[in-house]
Amino acid sequence: MTPPAAQRVEFGLGLIGIGKPWGFAHAEVPDERQALTLLEKAFALGVRYFDTAPSYGVSEERLGHFLAGLTAGERSALRIASKFGEHWDTAKAEPFVDHSLDALRRSLDGSVARLGRIDILQLHKTTPEVLASGDLARAWEYAATLGIAGFGASVSDLASAGLAIDDPAYGTLQFPYNAAQQTFAGVLDRASARGMKIAVNRPFGMGRMLYENRQLSKSDAFGFILEKRFEGVVLSGTKSPEHLEENWRAFGEALARRARQILAADERR
Repeated sequence: MTPPAAQRVEFGLGLIGIGKPWGFAHAEVPDERQALTLLEKAFALGVRYFDTAPSYGVSEERLGHFLAGLTAGERSALRIASKFGEHWDTAKAEPFVDHSLDALRRSLDGSVARLGRIDILQLHKTTPEVLASGDLARAWEYAATLGIAGFGASVSDLASAGLAIDDPAYGTLQFPYNAAQQTFAGVLDRASARGMKIAVNRPFGMGRMLYENRQLSKSDAFGFILEKRFEGVVLSGTKSPEHLEENWRAFGEALARRARQILAADERR
């Protein structure tokens, strides 16, 4: 699915659901075989962007198993985005936050061991204080020595988003955005104007929007996001191969519709 040049937005798969309980409904975690089936389906459809994190339970581990089965050429066509800053306590089966240099380095070492090459590394559980910390600056330096070139931030507050936009070291900004949650609408515009890549997550509000509004189509939900002009990815976080294909096709419909709208608007000028 190649996006039109005017839009340059692709469909990506968020992998929180294959690693830990997640979602508005049906929060159970799929088993190893089911997770691999989902990833195989995504690759077969044409998904080339995968988003994970060490705090997503066994998500990185399962993605790593999938990646190990690809040829070098297949792997080179993918972009793998992961994060550091929020970690997973296996004994308690819950995430915890630690932005110290030692924790960030150990987290990154573990992610690289599980995934191999990481294309985009994002700061997780971002705060203004952490963004200004010396530990984080040294952690980015360490990441660069591992060959990671793409740095970003996954944000949930406007102050952190603003600081990340103002810092030229950050090339990617991830945040939730949909018709029911438009807090970051202005952030999206500012980040895009600065030339950042945008990663929009929760296009369906973790599924809540679809359950609470049965009349809402997935294509329309994606279409709302695509009304914004930006370069990047819209992340869909499903665990079901069937829903994944539905989402993939709905995104394609929305993207094609938006391309026609843009072309018509340009022709009227």
